[in-house]
Amino acid sequence: MADTPIIKSSDSLSQVAAMARACTVCAAHLPLGPRPVFRVSETARLMIVGQAPGTKVHESGIPWNDPSGDRLRDWLDIDTDTFYDECRIAIVPSGFCYPGRLKRGGDAPPRPECAPLWHDPLVSRMPKIELTLLVGQYAQAYYLGKAKKKTLTETVRCWREYLPDYIVTPHPSWRSQNWLKKNPFFADEVIPDLRTRVKALM
Repeated sequence: MADTPIIKSSDSLSQVAAMARACTVCAAHLPLGPRPVFRVSETARLMIVGQAPGTKVHESGIPWNDPSGDRLRDWLDIDTDTFYDECRIAIVPSGFCYPGRLKRGGDAPPRPECAPLWHDPLVSRMPKIELTLLVGQYAQAYYLGKAKKKTLTETVRCWREYLPDYIVTPHPSWRSQNWLKKNPFFADEVIPDLRTRVKALM
């Protein structure tokens, strides 16, 4: 494992971001090598915390540049230009690099080293963040800790408990299609509230 970067309290957001983009701590475990994908800004008011880049995002270097991103933007009711406006929206996934695939199919979990190493140094330097969108179980586990329920469904069903700092959602991948059908409360209750809050922030 590569040496862990040393972050000083005097380091600026741009300096910490540069260190994160050069990070090789998990390199030995990444099948496509390190390519951290995230976006940060001192003026961002909304932060989106998802899982980790897939292969398409790894290739492009653009977060949520895939069908899951299209669905997420629909949930937020914002266009592509707004979504990628770093001055307004920070995108900080649970794992910055593509983690590979599981033997049974699907992407592997985000590398466990990433969020503990980089999230606090980055987030603490973004003082304007008013709302954090926790997309999927990994983001919810890291940020909610013991406040997270036993299952993602329970956590999302209790979404009001985490306001006004967080809104929790499932992952917007095609695998969530059945979940969305079984849990209509998400479209009926969570999405309208999410859109109202995001509109106010934008």
